[in-house]
Amino acid sequence: MKNLLASWQVWALLSAGFAALTAIFAKVGIENVGSDFATFVRTIVILGAAGGILALTGQWQPLNSVSPKSWSFLVLSGLATGFSWLCYFRALKLGDAARVAPIDKLSVVLVAIFGVLFLGERLQPQNWLGVALIAAGAILVALKL
Repeated sequence: MKNLLASWQVWALLSAGFAALTAIFAKVGIENVGSDFATFVRTIVILGAAGGILALTGQWQPLNSVSPKSWSFLVLSGLATGFSWLCYFRALKLGDAARVAPIDKLSVVLVAIFGVLFLGERLQPQNWLGVALIAAGAILVALKL
């Protein structure tokens, strides 16, 4: 069991499962609520949950143990997350969850491209085929015929 919890694949699958539930729960919850307010509520819940996990697991770090570079990029990541959530909830308010979520998951395609361009990562031809299939699949699922 310990090896299973050390596997990035298990955590990635759990992330996908929770992301799917996020879309379903949010679509129902946002019915009579403004999308920006819904994002605010979601953020408070996440802040409380993350703080609780840090407290329970003893993983809190002194703030000065984080380098200025890490602070900068964590703040940028937080801003990107916030804007992503605001856009996601607005899209859910306006569209079907089954169509919004696949377009949101085009982030997978963008991460592959950005990883190569900015992080120097290398993808093999079969990886690029997968990226192309994800893009095509997202677009096909999002189409409303």
